[in-house]
Amino acid sequence: MKLVIASDHAGFDLKEEVRAYLTKSEHEILDLGAFKCEPQDDYPDFAERVGEAIKAGDAPRGILICGSGVGVSVAANKIPGIRAGMCHDTYSAHQGVEHDDMNVLVLGARIVGTSLAYELVDAFLRARFISNEERFTRRFKKVLAIEAKYQRSPG
Repeated sequence: MKLVIASDHAGFDLKEEVRAYLTKSEHEILDLGAFKCEPQDDYPDFAERVGEAIKAGDAPRGILICGSGVGVSVAANKIPGIRAGMCHDTYSAHQGVEHDDMNVLVLGARIVGTSLAYELVDAFLRARFISNEERFTRRFKKVLAIEAKYQRSPG
C-alpha cells in the first residue's frame, strides 16, 4: 500500500522507525517530514501536509506522529475528508477503519513504543471499511453530512 507519513520533532524518532519498518514490508512510503529533529517545528504543519496529500490522491492513507498524538489528530481532523484516529491499542487501529473509514492513523511517540507502533500500523493497514454493513454506511454518511454542514465555503 502507498502511504504518507509525517511527524513533528517529538514524533521524529518513532516516525523514522515506522517508516523503515514499512519500507521493509514493501509499502511505498511518501515521507512528508520532519526530516530532522527540529524543536521549533509545529505539529499542525505536518498534519496539514498529510491531509493535503491524501486529498490530492497521493496515497489513500497516512500516519501522523507527535508526542501525545493529540495535536496532530486535532489538526488533521480540521481538513475535510480526513478521518484521523489516535490509536494506542490494536483494536482501535483496525476498528477505526472497519467501522469509521479512518484514513489516518495517529500515534503518540511518548505513549507507545516501537514494537506496539508496528502492531498498530499492521492492524491499521490490514483493516478495510465494512461497506456492506448498513449500520456502518449509515453512520458514515451521517459523519460526512456533519462535515459538509460545517465546512467553510471557499474564499
